Amino acid sequence: MFTAFLIKYAEIGVKGKNRHLFEDALIHQIKYALKKCEGQFLIHKTQGRIYVDAQTDFDFDETIEHLQKVFGISQICPVVYVRDEGFEKLCDTVVKYIGDVYPGCNKTFKVNARRARKDYPKDSMEINADMGEAILNAYPDMSVDVHKPDITLNIEVRENIYVYSETIPGPGGMPVGTGGKAMLLLSGGIDSPVAGYMIAKRGVKIDAVYFHAPPYTSERAKQKVVDLARIVSRYTGPIYLHVINFTDIQLYIHEKCPHEELTIIMRRYMMRIAEHLARENQCLGLITGESIGQVASQTMSSLAATNEVCGLPVYRPLIGFDKQEIVEVAEKIGTFETSILPFEDCCTIFVAKHPVTKPNVKIIRRHERNLEERIEELVEKALKTDELIIVE
Repeated sequence: MFTAFLIKYAEIGVKGKNRHLFEDALIHQIKYALKKCEGQFLIHKTQGRIYVDAQTDFDFDETIEHLQKVFGISQICPVVYVRDEGFEKLCDTVVKYIGDVYPGCNKTFKVNARRARKDYPKDSMEINADMGEAILNAYPDMSVDVHKPDITLNIEVRENIYVYSETIPGPGGMPVGTGGKAMLLLSGGIDSPVAGYMIAKRGVKIDAVYFHAPPYTSERAKQKVVDLARIVSRYTGPIYLHVINFTDIQLYIHEKCPHEELTIIMRRYMMRIAEHLARENQCLGLITGESIGQVASQTMSSLAATNEVCGLPVYRPLIGFDKQEIVEVAEKIGTFETSILPFEDCCTIFVAKHPVTKPNVKIIRRHERNLEERIEELVEKALKTDELIIVE
């Protein structure tokens, strides 16, 4: 029955003279999302509307599923496309539509017509009245309720005529790519994939870095991170995942620094390396999945200690979330089941038994001097191990 989709957006509508740039970015993301769907589609915009017109047969449920992963879409409206062959033909189409979509035909309704084409012989109010009369004649058990109807039947008269009454929620947000690019520190845990999703929802393109520590972390742990990146990429588009061998740095820190400071000092070197990669790849900031107080390395003092080594901004979208709130988002986007697979990353393998919760930056810096003999060499060596995996 449905031959097209009307795509509605929210925030894009207030972008003023730049709105067309955001619309074009949204169309680009819709095209990318529908590439793997059955069928061929024409995506076009006209007069503040974006339409996805089916050019061939298509799988309705599959198409909706893909559109619901495009940031920037607030609502998806399945549409019946009607050629302008006179008002009587339009009435016949609408009556059939009501019967097909709402079996029983005993609901309240109102007609909401919008005439963008001024040469159409009836104005919006006339369409509302005459179409309402046609529906009541066809289905006597239905009644009009203009305040709180069960069905709002929308009729848009443009070059062609579009009829729709159902709205399916989209993910909201802004089209990916309109907010710059940032580097996500991606681990195998629950939090970082959610952080990447939430920043991408604000229009930010995501690159990612994973710190691998063979033989202490297995290839299964690495594959787990690739799988998480693949799930997130359903929303963000392709993710350039950098895999860095961090083993030698971790062992050296373990040998030279106080054990209660291992996590903080390792984290500081992860941030340094992530920032190096971010700058090389024109990223405007780093993204982490940290939440205040969740673990010892995420106290205010610890976050200040890791921030101190960064010149780029560090974005922490989960900073005020509790664990259950993070888990709920992870379940919604499909990363949770993969995140809880029992393959540990380097952060959990090299954890101190009694980590410091209120690190003093001056003391941390002093202890980092123990690393001066080899640390720069090891960082350079780690950067040369960079394995780029394009995940989509």
